[in-house]
Amino acid sequence: MASQILITMDDLETAVPLNAALEGAGFSTAMFSSLDDARGSVRRENPDLVILTGAVHESHALQLAGLARDAEISTLALLEPTDSERAERVGRLGVTETMMKPARQDEVVETARRLIERRRLQERTGIIGESAAIQEVLVKIEQMAPVSSTVLVQGESGTGKELVAKAIHDLSPRRGRPFITVNCAALPETLLESELFGHEKGAFTGAAERRLGRFELADTGTIFLDEIGETTTATQAKLLRVLESRTFFRVGGTQPIKVDVRIIAATNRALREAVALGEFRDDLYYRLNVLNIYLAPLRERREDIPILVRRFIREFARAQDRTFRGITPEAMQRLVGAPWPGNVRQLRNLIESMVVLAPGSEIRASDIPPDIFEGPGSFLPVRLATVGQPGSGPGGQEFEFILRSLVELKLQVEELRRRLDGHPQRVQVIELSDHASVADILPEPDGDGDGDRTVIYRSGMTMAEVEKAAIEAALGEHRGNRRRAAEVLGIGERTLYRKIKTYHLE
Repeated sequence: MASQILITMDDLETAVPLNAALEGAGFSTAMFSSLDDARGSVRRENPDLVILTGAVHESHALQLAGLARDAEISTLALLEPTDSERAERVGRLGVTETMMKPARQDEVVETARRLIERRRLQERTGIIGESAAIQEVLVKIEQMAPVSSTVLVQGESGTGKELVAKAIHDLSPRRGRPFITVNCAALPETLLESELFGHEKGAFTGAAERRLGRFELADTGTIFLDEIGETTTATQAKLLRVLESRTFFRVGGTQPIKVDVRIIAATNRALREAVALGEFRDDLYYRLNVLNIYLAPLRERREDIPILVRRFIREFARAQDRTFRGITPEAMQRLVGAPWPGNVRQLRNLIESMVVLAPGSEIRASDIPPDIFEGPGSFLPVRLATVGQPGSGPGGQEFEFILRSLVELKLQVEELRRRLDGHPQRVQVIELSDHASVADILPEPDGDGDGDRTVIYRSGMTMAEVEKAAIEAALGEHRGNRRRAAEVLGIGERTLYRKIKTYHLE
């Protein structure tokens, strides 16, 4: 079935030839001149893309962009050169992509095709977002799915690593075959080996019969090893053998078993640092890291939060059979500004909680629990105060006290860990004039070896040179520890890795 594209008639000189070019490329198109026609077309046609040909600053065009956004339809806006200052505002209103006029028709056609294919891939995989980080992930999934190479998915807890693994499997030639998940952190070492490789009857006390392991169950399909960084070195050695030869022995068995299975591993740890510390085998790391996908935390792609919020509201409103209008602008602004230590999982749980508990038919700012603004110490999707209120059942106040104590203990442990890791360092930038020497302006050392790291600025230095110097200073102060350097610089680890590569600081 041909993809459906709606085109506004605000700029007829652009709309008419573009309509012909899109039809010639195999798309089904429709042109409309009023907002009412657009609303009707969106309901009837369920289009794949809306193209705004002009008047993007006018009320009807902005309302149409909002209509398409709420219906999760991609929007392409063709802007006049004089509209360049409005591009950012249009983007905030939900326009997926903009192009400046005059734009070549073949370029507009290819952009339209790409936006439609991207949206369909998101619907198929469930990986939602318009940020550059998410688009990079989707491109990598498409590239990696057809092959059988091992994939390592890295990212914080709650970013959707299992969703990515499932998407790779579903788009691969192995779709329809088994997809087996193993949480390596949830099982002790004594049980993990039997879980992965199976066991023979009588192999140990309680082994009353032969049992197939997860690798055998995943034969011809995909096995997803979640939290691979939590495995012991003994288990890592056994996994390395499987990766190298695709053969293994059941616990208590003597016959090698060969399987055809694709391995996708995931971790929320920095495995490269774990290798340097001797906590993870370097040979296994290189075997796993053939193909790599990094999932950015939600705080580094805040532009995706409104999209996720609207999607979750619709999902849970349908599940709870509630008539729900959505969320107020004030509430959305508060959610966008929250720290989200639990990432998408935390956001999803919070939206479910508010859809169920909100007294009205939309989420208001007053419905948002204050806990989400308190950082990593907050892990509950609803207010703790509700636990001890009348009607919450006997023991409610005691339960609230225990939960608050656990939160406080968690914060104290994190503070102690930070102190043991060393005092946070600051990077100080000092401007050096043409006639001054470095010795004239450097601060006196404090004697304990923990003084601030100083970056010298010289007249004529570019921002890139200052940035490179700051990164070198932070890495030097922390002896190459990239996690701590990233914290000091106020950027994500992934961003730091890219800049290290850009500035050849390896």
